[in-house]
Amino acid sequence: MLKRRDVLQWAGGAAVSLLGAGSALAEGSPPDAKTAIQPFSSTLVLDTARGLAAKPFSAPDADLPGPLSGLSYEAYVAIHAKPEGMIWANDPGGFVLEPLHRGFVFTTPMQINLVEDGLSRRLSYDAGQFVFGGVNMSAPPTNLDFSGFRAFHRGDDGALSEIAIFQGASFFRSLAPGQNFGVTARGLSLRAGDPRGEEFPFFRAIWIEKPTRAGNVLVVHALLDSESVTGAYRFTLHPGDATIIDTECTLFPRVDIDNVGLATMSATSLFTPLERRGADDVRGAAAEVTGLQMATGAGEWVFRPVSNRSKLQISEFVDQNPKGFGFLQRMRSFNAFNDDVQHWERRPSLWIEPIGDWGPGSVELLEIPSDAEPAQNIIAFWRVKKGLAKGQSAEFAYRQFWCWSPPISPPNATVIGSRGGRGGAPKQRRFQVDFEADFLGDPAKAAEIKANLTANPGKISWVRLFPAPEQKRLRVLFDLDPNGETACELRLTLEAQGAPVSETWLYRWTS
Repeated sequence: MLKRRDVLQWAGGAAVSLLGAGSALAEGSPPDAKTAIQPFSSTLVLDTARGLAAKPFSAPDADLPGPLSGLSYEAYVAIHAKPEGMIWANDPGGFVLEPLHRGFVFTTPMQINLVEDGLSRRLSYDAGQFVFGGVNMSAPPTNLDFSGFRAFHRGDDGALSEIAIFQGASFFRSLAPGQNFGVTARGLSLRAGDPRGEEFPFFRAIWIEKPTRAGNVLVVHALLDSESVTGAYRFTLHPGDATIIDTECTLFPRVDIDNVGLATMSATSLFTPLERRGADDVRGAAAEVTGLQMATGAGEWVFRPVSNRSKLQISEFVDQNPKGFGFLQRMRSFNAFNDDVQHWERRPSLWIEPIGDWGPGSVELLEIPSDAEPAQNIIAFWRVKKGLAKGQSAEFAYRQFWCWSPPISPPNATVIGSRGGRGGAPKQRRFQVDFEADFLGDPAKAAEIKANLTANPGKISWVRLFPAPEQKRLRVLFDLDPNGETACELRLTLEAQGAPVSETWLYRWTS
């Protein structure tokens, strides 16, 4: 059963028309669903995407039959697959799939195909495979397809655990064992934060290869489409202590595109100890992630806390061939949140490692005002500097780690907490940044550390360092005088003997 946190308030989810298989599909021709079984290879999806890109975009039909039209959240979450509607439930391959019904905000139909022994079989919609709760289905619909699917992995003890959900536009989520769903990824984002308005590509169809116990991976091929671009995707899911998703895509632009987002991710940040703007709440924080970490192509490690802003904030971190970036949840204590329902401390971090040469571009961060917990208001992605050119395909690959902590970390001190509040003088703001590292447990080494701290514009009026060797931590406390400015960029690095010994803490204060 879906829970409240499982449904995102996604905008722009277009519906999709039924797709056929075989040569007609490969050529991007109009739908023909008569043939259910066809030979399959990865080139089928690639050729289909290429064929679609050569044709005008065909807007799909989002209509649903009466009983399913305009479903409330409560009515929608009551709909779920019956045991006999689960895929591979009695198979030894180690993975089980649950087709997800259309309804609520998930009106986009997705064609699901199952691949075995080189053959693709389209999964037919059957209303008899679902429990509809209180929805009156006296006249069951046909040919609805699905809104997506949920994937489970069977452990050595035979128990099933969720590892991924693909549902809505090109959105998907995953998590590590013991976690709750949180951060959401996208296959692609177009014009995110652009005044011209965002375009939401969607997965028209997917092909899921039947897994084997020995292989212990789930391979998902997906056909992406939108007004501006088509794409062929291959996702390889590896369950483990972290769920790893290898992502490969080939994009075929229909038009020139100047704002393309790769490895896009979104998360909720309602309030944190750094920014509690307007939060009258008993909890210590309500946030799926605490910050954006970046390992730049030049070798610098940067941590940028994220916040719920009063106005849209867009930050750009220019780079070339980044080593990695992602949203991290660094507050792992229940007492940091005191939320017995949401358990924000159990939300996954999502770390991206690019594969191959991504060239010049930037990591972009959008912080969007929000007062609703289900709305994921923090977005980050890699923006390709040159964009995409009409008629020229582009290939990208990267590895996602859905984890408790990334597989690599800064070699020096890391930021474990950021707090903000009223300063020591009128109109000043006080900040507290806590660092942690093994070498901070040595009082002599901790005594050598200085804070390299700047504000632009504005000025730092007061700063003090508080070593805590017994905890292997050091606290930097400082006051910012905005000097009448409405926004100030803050930069902090710990140094010893003139060399950095911490990741770089960045933050934009706004009035």
